[in-house]
Amino acid sequence: MGDTLYLASTWVLPVILAITMHEAAHGFVAWKLGDDTAQRRGRVTFNPLKHVDPFGTIVLPAMLMLLRAPFLFGWAKPVPVNFARLGRPRRDMVLVALAGPATNILLAVVAAACLHLALLLPPMARGWTEQTLQNALILNVILAVFNLLPLPPLDGGRVAVGILPTPLALPLARLERYGLPILLGLIILLPMLGRAIGVDLNVFTRMVVGPSRWLVGAILQAVGLR
Repeated sequence: MGDTLYLASTWVLPVILAITMHEAAHGFVAWKLGDDTAQRRGRVTFNPLKHVDPFGTIVLPAMLMLLRAPFLFGWAKPVPVNFARLGRPRRDMVLVALAGPATNILLAVVAAACLHLALLLPPMARGWTEQTLQNALILNVILAVFNLLPLPPLDGGRVAVGILPTPLALPLARLERYGLPILLGLIILLPMLGRAIGVDLNVFTRMVVGPSRWLVGAILQAVGLR
């Protein structure tokens, strides 16, 4: 129990900051580009209670941690954006969508850079701080890569809708209502089916974990830790 609580304590702050700042960034960029919907609803804020999704922010990350999954991720309540109110809707939709993953990459770089400072702490605080910063680095990278998958309602899906020609963008946009069931199928059901029939069907892990490992390595190298 003690080990589980210690492990959980090193994930709480990274999860709250990663998800809260990701969503606040969407709302802030939309506000600056002409749509104040999120700002009027109090979503351009660092208050995590405004962004928490009970399943995506709490239940799913906790389940993955308890199951010792090879990665940890989650999501928050989507920030409301009225794309018709943006100055240039298709272009601005892409910028609003990219704001979240870009914020996560920035947080990952900051966490990696702060590992240098952790070495200056007393030994009792150093281990916890290093683990928390490492978790922040990994989590933010995974959230960025995950959210850039080209499937609505993920940010990558909205980017794809914004840049693809209309005949391709419209069918992709219509997938948004089915996006969450498709994601849960890729994450949970498809690997379970693969294990049952003896075939590796863990497509999601290959799409997210591999690129995430490369990006973590690139960030560590950029801040002089590799």
